[in-house]
Amino acid sequence: MMRTRWIPGPERRGEDPVVVALTAFRLHRAVHLPRACRTGWGLSRLWPELDGAVGLWLWADPGARRIGSVSVWRSEAGLRAFVRLPAHVAIMRAYRDRGELVSVTWTSTAQDLWEEARSHGVENSAPRG
Repeated sequence: MMRTRWIPGPERRGEDPVVVALTAFRLHRAVHLPRACRTGWGLSRLWPELDGAVGLWLWADPGARRIGSVSVWRSEAGLRAFVRLPAHVAIMRAYRDRGELVSVTWTSTAQDLWEEARSHGVENSAPRG
């Protein structure tokens, strides 16, 4: 598995709990993997300007045709606003028939959020097969 460096958002982490969202998308066909990765990278360019965004990691497991993210938010309202963004909605519509999406969200005070995401199943959160 590969992951990006931390992509910071405009919000600081602080001491308060944060909302963490883990998404995993398993593509039905490997041919769609390069474009799906580029599309995710493109969306990540919005991160520094998103209200409520603390930061983000993108990850990929090419051998399993799996890509995803671990995003960190000050509140659920910021996460919900991102999910409704026209660019995000367009991506979800474009890829909905090309794979299977799994998403898990939780509130956290952990210092090592990547490790916590691993404990929530970042490595096996999308079906294999």
